[in-house]
Amino acid sequence: MSVINELIRTEFDKTLSFGNYELDEKTKLQDYEFEGDLYKIKTYKDITKLERNGMFVYESVPGSSVLNFKADDEVVSFTVEAAQDVQITLELEPEKEYKVFIDDTNVGRMKTNLGGKLNLSVELGENVSAKVLVEKM
Repeated sequence: MSVINELIRTEFDKTLSFGNYELDEKTKLQDYEFEGDLYKIKTYKDITKLERNGMFVYESVPGSSVLNFKADDEVVSFTVEAAQDVQITLELEPEKEYKVFIDDTNVGRMKTNLGGKLNLSVELGENVSAKVLVEKM
């Protein structure tokens, strides 16, 4: 896996890939159309943030690259890569419980807050990626 030089792109399997954690300066692209929605990406070494129709979807600190991001009402799945461990925040349904898997290992159940935010940590390193799966209970 590598950074997404075009900042965001649609994959053949109708998923999104986005983010470039190798950039030294914040770079953004807005009004990227995907399945009738408009996406905005901001990314660089310190943060990667994705919005859909002006609403928060994904954020990582520090920045990351995400491949094959897919989200619906029940499941969010993607592969993430970064130069170091990342803290990821996802916007999901408020006050709901989710099962979280990292590299097919169940890391437990997590509950979103009143705003629907779910925070998780992923251990990464250079040339290391991890698959993340979040399933609604």
